[in-house]
Order: sequence, then structure tokens, then C-alpha cells
Amino acid sequence: MTPQEAQSHVPNSPSTDLARRPVAAFFDLDKTIIATSSAFAFGKEFMNKGLISKQEALELYLAKTSYMFTGLSSEQMDTTRDQLTNMVAGWSVAEVRRITDETMHNVVTPAIYSEARELIKFHKAAGHQVIIISASASHLVEPIAVELGISRIAATELEVVDGRFTGNIVSYLKGDAKADAITELAEANGYDLANSYAYSDSATDIPMLEKVGHPVAVNPDRAMKKHALDNSWEIRTFKHPEPLIHTPNAKEVGIGAGVIAGITAIAVGGLWVAHKLRDGRPA
Repeated sequence: MTPQEAQSHVPNSPSTDLARRPVAAFFDLDKTIIATSSAFAFGKEFMNKGLISKQEALELYLAKTSYMFTGLSSEQMDTTRDQLTNMVAGWSVAEVRRITDETMHNVVTPAIYSEARELIKFHKAAGHQVIIISASASHLVEPIAVELGISRIAATELEVVDGRFTGNIVSYLKGDAKADAITELAEANGYDLANSYAYSDSATDIPMLEKVGHPVAVNPDRAMKKHALDNSWEIRTFKHPEPLIHTPNAKEVGIGAGVIAGITAIAVGGLWVAHKLRDGRPA
């Protein structure tokens, strides 16, 4: 990225940055900082280490494919949450940490958007507090935060008993819960939300972005883009690196939107078949 390109991806510093109260920059994680889903990214590694079966790994891959093409609705996020928490029940926390730490640079680091890195550096240089706020489990968010030099996160918390995940959720940071977390962080740390920033791709995070004076829609889904346009929010496109599952441009490969929709349908249908097979029912 050239200096000129880098400059185009940093926000303008408001004249009130010199105010006494600290400014925060809240970053969603999936499709905002990284070009994939942190919940799905380590699936292959968990299979290689024997934590999940090949069938479960297939389900994760197909779910990830669908997510990369079309995103997840609020209801789909809840379904995925339940599937993943059931899957990890009984897993050793220490083993999960070891696997994620060992494979972080091969699995997730290449998926971090260079534009996101640039923004994080900008906010740090401006003296802003940078926080990752994510619906993903904190155990998956933490190594990514370390990679980016971010010391504070707010994420979904899973229950741990005797060093193992129980499959229960202590707190689920989605939608309004993210907005509540921002409010709590602001009250605890004195953040000036009117001069703070928030970045996300998903319409489920609209309540979070509405909490700050500088909301930014990054790689927005359809509903987020409409809301951003209707409310004159800034919209940014991060594309370095390209998403790990790339939706082809029709001009590039000479196919229309119908074929792309067909690929998506195959991915979603494959996930349905995988569930049928797992449950022992004919597809």
C-alpha cells in the first residue's frame, strides 16, 4: 500500500480530539478486521488435533462458505452460536489456547486487512483507545488482539469449569449487547463517545455504531449499507487481502449473478445435507 493509499484509509481527526475525555475506536472483528470468520477459521486445525470429526469440519467449512457469500442474519448467528458451543463442550481451554497460538500466523494473520491495520495504527498514534468488540468467543479473539497490539477486547464469554468449556454461554455479545458493552466501557473509562469511532460490516451492529459520533460501515452487508446511506454514515471498502472465499466479479469470469447465487445455494444446501447425515437421516 502506497502512503497515498494509506492516507485515504485513515479518518480525519476531529478538532475536538484535544478534549480532556479519551476517545475510543471500537472495531468489530469478522469481515471488518479479518476477511473471514474467527469462529470458523480454526476448524481445520481443530480437526487435525482431533478435537472435531471430519464431518464437523465439513459442516464448519460449508457454514463458513455461506457466511463469506451472504453473511449471517441475527437468527443464523444464534443457530451458529448454539452449534459451536455444543461442539466445544468438554474441550480443554489450555489445548484450545495452544492450538490457536500455534496456528494463528498461518490461519488468521494472512486474513487481516491491511486497511484495518492502518486504521488501528492511526488511532493508536492519535492517542485513542482501540477496542475489539466481537460476538466471537474471547478465547478466539484474544490471539488476534495480541497480533494487532490491542490490549482491550469485549467478546462473548464461554463458561469454563475445571479448565474445560461446559458448552454454556456466560455473555453473548451480539446486537444490542454490543451497544450495552460500549456504554459500560465508556462509563468505566470516561470515553467521549461523541468523538469516538466504531467500525463494522453487519446490520446486527447498527446499535453499536449508533453509540458513537463517527460510525463507519466497513464492507457493509446490504442492510448495513442502506442504513449507512440513509444516515450519511461513512462507508469504506477493505480489500487487502481479498476474502479467503472470493465471490467472483461477473466481468472477471464472464458469468452472471445467477451463477453466483447458484454457488451460494450449493454451499447452503451442502450444510443442510451435512446436518442430515450427522443426524442419521436420509437427505
